[in-house]
Amino acid sequence: MKSDFLRGLRDGFPIAMGYFAVSFSLGIIARQAGITAFMGFVSSLFTRASAGEYGVYTLAAAGATYVEVVAMSLVTNLRYLLMSTALTQKIAPGTPLIKRLLMACCVTDEVFGISINHKGYTPPIYTYAAALISSIFWAFGCAAGITAGGVLPQNIVVALSVSLYGMFLAIIIPPSRRDHNVLYAVIAGFMLSGVCAIVPLISNAMSAGTRIILLTIIISAIAAWLRPVDNEKV
Repeated sequence: MKSDFLRGLRDGFPIAMGYFAVSFSLGIIARQAGITAFMGFVSSLFTRASAGEYGVYTLAAAGATYVEVVAMSLVTNLRYLLMSTALTQKIAPGTPLIKRLLMACCVTDEVFGISINHKGYTPPIYTYAAALISSIFWAFGCAAGITAGGVLPQNIVVALSVSLYGMFLAIIIPPSRRDHNVLYAVIAGFMLSGVCAIVPLISNAMSAGTRIILLTIIISAIAAWLRPVDNEKV
């Protein structure tokens, strides 16, 4: 168990360094939403989802309701349910249910990646260790970004807040280049989001949070219906 734990820390350290940089930019956004450093640390420690946290902080800044915040979190983080299901195939038979549940709670995109690629069955302690170090860096990065947002010059804060959007571009551009169906969905999301924001009938009837949730569900559902993924190629 000790060797598996140390291996998890080792493999999780590069993830942790990347998390710190991304969550620092997320902290800049969080401060603009009125989130304190302590609140950002706690929320990041237990969430560890860049898109989910960004959506929550954005909705909080827009004065969204709790229902909208919860709905957005469910939509943006639904992929973790699929990852957790896939990870069950890498867990040794006879592993207690509590350990399986804890592994599911540790899942992020990157932690899932190293856990699913572990040779043989993945020891739970390995995933715990990788999640532990990456979560700590993620939480401290967010708190540091919130703190820095209060002391740095405004022009630097604005520049740092833009870096998070660069991260999202880095997420959507590679799959968009590989799969035109993804590209069409991304373009549709940009266009429809802009249209809904300027059309008075829609913008006045629904908040920004509700529009984002509805567009996410509608566009993804239409894309799945028109261009379903071929399971044989997955």
